[in-house]
Amino acid sequence: MIRRSVLLADSNSTTRSAIGADLESHGWNVHPASGVREALTTFDAGRFSAAIVDASLPDGNFDALLERFRVAEPVPTVIVVAESGAIDLAVRTFDLGANQFLTRPVHLGQLRALLQLAPARIRDRHADAAAPARMGGIPDPFLGESIAIRRLEEDARRLLPGDRPLLLVGETGVGKRVLASWLHRHSARASEPYVDLNCAGLSREFLQRELFGHERGAFTGAATAKPGLIEAAGRGTLFLDEIGDTDRDVQAKLLEVIEERSFRRLGAVQQRHSEARILAATLHDLGERVRRGRFREDLFYRISTLPLRIPPLRERRDDIAPLARRMLEEISARSGRPGLELSRAAEEVLEQYAWPGNLRQLANVLERAAVLTSSLRIEVASLRFEGIQVPPPSELDEVLTLEEMQRAHIERVLRLESGHVGRSASRLGVPRSTLYELVRRKGIRRKEM
Repeated sequence: MIRRSVLLADSNSTTRSAIGADLESHGWNVHPASGVREALTTFDAGRFSAAIVDASLPDGNFDALLERFRVAEPVPTVIVVAESGAIDLAVRTFDLGANQFLTRPVHLGQLRALLQLAPARIRDRHADAAAPARMGGIPDPFLGESIAIRRLEEDARRLLPGDRPLLLVGETGVGKRVLASWLHRHSARASEPYVDLNCAGLSREFLQRELFGHERGAFTGAATAKPGLIEAAGRGTLFLDEIGDTDRDVQAKLLEVIEERSFRRLGAVQQRHSEARILAATLHDLGERVRRGRFREDLFYRISTLPLRIPPLRERRDDIAPLARRMLEEISARSGRPGLELSRAAEEVLEQYAWPGNLRQLANVLERAAVLTSSLRIEVASLRFEGIQVPPPSELDEVLTLEEMQRAHIERVLRLESGHVGRSASRLGVPRSTLYELVRRKGIRRKEM
C-alpha cells in the first residue's frame, strides 16, 4: 500500500540498517538508498508516502532530489536528517518542500510518530489541492507594501525569539498557516519538527488521540501504543489551526501542556515532557467565545498574550495587484503558459472587490480566469467571483466616480441576494452593521430588489 512505503536514503549503512529494521518491525515497507542517484532511481520505480533523506548524501544534487519529491504524485512527506546546528540548511530545505527537519541523533520513536502523519498529509493534499497549493505560491506572508502588512511583519519578527505561545488571528483565507510556517522556519527551532493540525470539526475523542497519543488497550481498537502530535513535534513547533473549535476537555489538557510542559497519553499513568512551542490560530472572536462559555478563560489568556492579527485583503488594497501578479506567475508555471498577465482594468476590478475569502478566494478567481481566457492577457470579462461574472468595462461606465462604483457594486450584490443584508454583508466581506450604514447613507432601496 502507498501509505506504508518509505524511501530511506542515508549514506551510513549502519544508520540505514538500524532505522530500516525499526520501521520494518512497525509495519513500514522500507526501500533503502545510499546516495542521490540510487534514491532517484528507487523513488521513480515506486510510489511512496514518505521519504527520509540524509542531507549529506553523496553522488548527486541533493536539491534536485527534493525538487523531484515536490513534483511527484502523490507528494510524499519528506523528512530531512542532518547534523545539529544546521539552521541555514533547514530553512533552505523547507523552501524546497521538506516537511520536517531532524538533527542527529534521531530518536526512532519520534521518527515513527512523524511517519504516521504521512498518509493523512497525502489525503489532505488531495482533498484540498486547490487553496493551500495556490497559497503555497506566496511563501512570503508579508508580500506587499501596505501599512497593515508592514506592521504585521514587524510584530512577527519581534516575537520570533522565545517559546511562549502565539495566537494568529484572522479571517478565513488570510494566510494563517503560511504565517505559522514562516514563524517556524525563521525561528531557532527551524531544525526541529513542524507539526500542524486543523482542529475544525474534529471530535473530542479524535482530537485527544491525535494530540496526546494513546497506550495499547486505552480504548476499543487500540491494538498498539501510538505517540501523539505533541510528541511528534519534539523540540519544534506545534501549530493548532482553528483552536476555537476544540472541546473544553481538550482545552484543559492543552492548558496543562502550556503551563506544566507535560501531558499524558490516553490510558497512561506516566507524565511526558513537552518542549514544543505552540502556535494557535482562529477566525473566531475568542473573547466572545469565553463570554459564552465555549472557550476556557484561562487558556484564552495564556495564548492571547501575544496575538498577531493578519489583516484581510480589504484592509490592504494596495497589495492586491502585487499579490495577483505573484499568483499568476505560479499559475503560469504550473499550466505551462508563461506570460499570463492582468489588464489594468482587471487589476482595478480586483482592487475594488471586498474579498470575503481573502487570499484563498483571490487564488481561485485567478485560476478560473486563466482557464476562461484563451490569450495571455486576462481581461475583466474573465473574472468571476464565486460564480458571479463581473460585467465587462463597457457595462461599468468608465466615467463613474469611485463612490458611484461602490454604490453600484453594493446594489448588484443586494440584488443577487434578493435584498438579504446578512448574506450580502458576508459576500461583501463587511459586518452587517457596516452594510446597513452604507445602504442608509447611499440611499439604496432594498425593497425594490
